[in-house]
Amino acid sequence: MIATAKAKPKPFDVILVHKFDRFARSREDSVVYKSLLKKEAGVKVISITEYIEDDKFSVILEAMLEAMAEYYSLNLADEVKKGMTEKAERGGYQTTPPFGYKMENKKLVIVEEEAKFIRLIFEKYSSREMGMRALAIYINDLGVRTKRGNLFDSRGIEYIINNPVYLGKARWTPTGRVRRNYNNPDSIIADSDHEPIITQELWDMAQIVHKENKELFQYRAKDTTIRVTWLQGLIYCSSCGKSFVRSSGKYFQCNGYSKGQCKASGSIQYKVLENLVLEEIKNTFTSPINLHIVPKPSDTKNKNEFNLIEQQLETFGTKFIRIKTAYQDGIDSLEEYKDNKTHLETERENLINKLKDLKTALMNIGDEKPIDKRIEDVYNLLTDETIDLEIKYNASHFLINKIIFDKSSKTLNLQYKY
Repeated sequence: MIATAKAKPKPFDVILVHKFDRFARSREDSVVYKSLLKKEAGVKVISITEYIEDDKFSVILEAMLEAMAEYYSLNLADEVKKGMTEKAERGGYQTTPPFGYKMENKKLVIVEEEAKFIRLIFEKYSSREMGMRALAIYINDLGVRTKRGNLFDSRGIEYIINNPVYLGKARWTPTGRVRRNYNNPDSIIADSDHEPIITQELWDMAQIVHKENKELFQYRAKDTTIRVTWLQGLIYCSSCGKSFVRSSGKYFQCNGYSKGQCKASGSIQYKVLENLVLEEIKNTFTSPINLHIVPKPSDTKNKNEFNLIEQQLETFGTKFIRIKTAYQDGIDSLEEYKDNKTHLETERENLINKLKDLKTALMNIGDEKPIDKRIEDVYNLLTDETIDLEIKYNASHFLINKIIFDKSSKTLNLQYKY
């Protein structure tokens, strides 16, 4: 709505709301966006049921209404959390049914076709027959899928092993999601009225094994933001399609394999990959193409706009989540959700087209040199040890779309952007 209001020519003069709390329940949001609409677009926000005169006293009245709306929102959140806490302490289940259960008449009921795999996971893990990654591969091979139809991974198996719902209990954390902190002191765990899938003995055995494994294989945090090669983010597995990640100092490995969703390890030294890709870049292009990787200093404006549009495109995932949440929470109607989604898709498509135009402009920069010379420049850039890694990273990602690695046949498939 804000973006539409700022369009030229101005599509409307006022925004009508039933009450001011329909526009925003945060005083900060209300002040910021009303000011933006008034100063930059000349658009007023008018409440149908809370008419305010256009004088100096209206400032006080409007501020009071906004404060009341924010108080109502905060108080409602407290009351909802209090009710959910009371329900959790009584053993009530408050989220979507986990794998192994379904919800009937507001009560968890066992789905035997799924429950047998839950027992299998606990039995094989507690007996130390299989670890979490091996279990994920094993379950996937049996054709079993998650509630959402996805492959199981090691984190999913870990969540199952640490979920007390299978013991006939309910867990709820008022401070947020459990994520991987299964011993969160804020979590409320209480006896529930649903039937357990596993026994207390099997649960205890699994927890002992899990604790021992955690102590034996302690998590070693590593800074994934540090680049060690310009290939990062370009290599993909031919078996599962997932990207390669650093598994140790010198090696890359399929991320699907590390999570138990792929059988092909694909582990390889990144220096070996670099050499293979460099040879491919050097030998592939033999006919002239119009390509220039690094723009001239005079084209900094285009480059800055290119980066800005890329940053804008990265925000669309959050925007789509927000409008969907607004629909699910009853703030927006289905028609409003569809309109918002169409608007965002159009806006994103326009930015993508603009990005393509800028790429074309950047590609046409510079004098007309033969393509073998231009590719030779890229090759020399990537092999020159005096050039910063960040420059090599940007150049390679500008040229290459993705690289698919097949360890079994020891082949690389390079897909270029242009």
